[in-house]
Amino acid sequence: MLGNERQEAILELLRKEKSAAVKAIAAKLYVSEATVRRDLKEMQDLGLLKRNHGGAVLLEAADEISIFVRMTENAREKERAAANALAEVPANFNTVFLDSSSTVLALAQRLDLAEKTVITNSLQTALRLSKVRGINLVLSGGRVSRTGASVAGSWANNLLRDFRFDLMLTSCAGIREKGAFETSMEQRELKRTVFERSDVRILIADHTKFDAPAPYLFRELADFDKVIFDCLPDERRAALGDLPVIC
Repeated sequence: MLGNERQEAILELLRKEKSAAVKAIAAKLYVSEATVRRDLKEMQDLGLLKRNHGGAVLLEAADEISIFVRMTENAREKERAAANALAEVPANFNTVFLDSSSTVLALAQRLDLAEKTVITNSLQTALRLSKVRGINLVLSGGRVSRTGASVAGSWANNLLRDFRFDLMLTSCAGIREKGAFETSMEQRELKRTVFERSDVRILIADHTKFDAPAPYLFRELADFDKVIFDCLPDERRAALGDLPVIC
């Protein structure tokens, strides 16, 4: 088998089984376990899957890495990014979209959202904000991602097209080549829908998002009104040129 054909076969296996061990993949494809490990590394770099101990899981099958895992990974960086963003959120908005990222959740818990209309596709964010008095809270419909604790898909997109947002607060799965990327096509399409219907769009991310594997381009960084990080090494900041970056 050629490499591309073999990797297609691995993807097909993962689509059926959701996850697979290296040993099982090697036996199925009649190749060595070392060859499978090399393929899995290449495919992870492309954002097609996530390697785990002894095998791999298809990112599309898992939708996203669990929100509960994401909340604990790089927690200090997320908190700092959220703190930096707090001063940059405009005061005069009435309607805001909050995405399902753990970084935006950290920011949402710092914002005064009383008397605001808040729309989110995040089950976790909706749960947290449902305990706060005075918020007009809307959870978009759609297919539920068990791991991402969010909703997406055509139903969610159709509902979101009925709104006009003063403000969009969003993060992303990865940043490279001056673009913001997602691991899930459904999340990418949902965010694009909201982006087109928002007056002010702010991207918040921690610096570990750089070069993280994610295959679906959400938007170019230059398209956002503000791009906010926790901190950036000088070389990273210089590479972004005159983009509207705050850190």
